[in-house]
Amino acid sequence: MSMMMDMMKSMPMKNMGMDMDMMQKCIEACSAAEMAATMCADASAGDGMGRCASMCMNMADVAMATTRMMMRPMGMDPMVMSAMMSTCMDMGRACSAECKMHMDMDHCRICAMACDAMVEACAAMMAAMPAA
Repeated sequence: MSMMMDMMKSMPMKNMGMDMDMMQKCIEACSAAEMAATMCADASAGDGMGRCASMCMNMADVAMATTRMMMRPMGMDPMVMSAMMSTCMDMGRACSAECKMHMDMDHCRICAMACDAMVEACAAMMAAMPAA
């Protein structure tokens, strides 16, 4: 079992109705997208790809904020979390679309894949969240 799952199981979340395995997958996917987007932004900055770099920096920021909110489930407001997850998925789709225009560059290909995986994990978690 991972340290994150151990920590999540130690938290009093039983009344929240959240699937902790799904939440862990979403947190890990958001974290992976944050890292990939941060590195892609850095690699793109020197290639004259300002839009791609900006899109990736925004993706990294949104994914980090979403991850941090999921890591604090005791203060989670379902309506706010749903809005944040939707924003994260929208940003993930936009970043992926931008990076897919530069698939010949490995960093963009990897970032697009990480964003797509994050969107999928966030959508699965949203579908399993209790109604706001």
